[in-house]
Amino acid sequence: MVAKRIIPCLDVKGGRVVKGVNFVGLKDVGDPVEIAKQYELQGADELCFLDITASHEGRETMREVVERCADVVFMPLTVGGGLKSVAEIKAVLRAGADKVSLNSSAVKNEDLISAGADIFGKQCMVVAIDAKRVDGHFEVFINGGRIPTGLDAIEWAVRAQKLGAGELLVTSMDTDGVKNGYDIELLDAICREVNIPVIASGGAGKLEHFSEVFKKTGADAALAASLFHYGELKVRDVKEHLYKEGISVRR
Repeated sequence: MVAKRIIPCLDVKGGRVVKGVNFVGLKDVGDPVEIAKQYELQGADELCFLDITASHEGRETMREVVERCADVVFMPLTVGGGLKSVAEIKAVLRAGADKVSLNSSAVKNEDLISAGADIFGKQCMVVAIDAKRVDGHFEVFINGGRIPTGLDAIEWAVRAQKLGAGELLVTSMDTDGVKNGYDIELLDAICREVNIPVIASGGAGKLEHFSEVFKKTGADAALAASLFHYGELKVRDVKEHLYKEGISVRR
């Protein structure tokens, strides 16, 4: 069995790590470099770095912060936020990222997924999907959850895979930051339709939520932010729980 991954996420705004609830009410959590160091020591499998206001503000991802984080961690680093061209993807990978995450730009320019996959390899291309329940289906939102697209999230996930995405980062806006558990319905629906790795995001609040998402969906990884940032749980706690539940993890 392939080991499940536990991925802390650094949502960054203005060079600082922030966290909110349902994508709003952002609060300062700390310095991304110092937080990254702690997750390295805790045994995180990967680290996700999202410049959450880059697309909304129409600017590039802060490469200087990426470089600083890449200098102190040795686990794979996924970076996203405001990447709109192959040149920008290349610059972030050169800054130390192992993968890039495309969200708004992928919806606005599908060819960017294919171009990135052709040049850098599918393993580098993560398509992030922010989805919310609207009129009985899951709708894709962009620009940090500010703009509805009319796209069905499950259909978009399938489309992204065909375009060259090597992985999907699926965040439920309904459960984000609420800590009542991952959106099993959304994640299961997407996992059943694609055959590339899916990262579950949004809603982790206790140990049982991690084992639940792996037992009830085909998710390959679980991402969390505030739960780890505020020290409510450590990565090693999650891995020990999963191991006891019979779920394969890197220890």
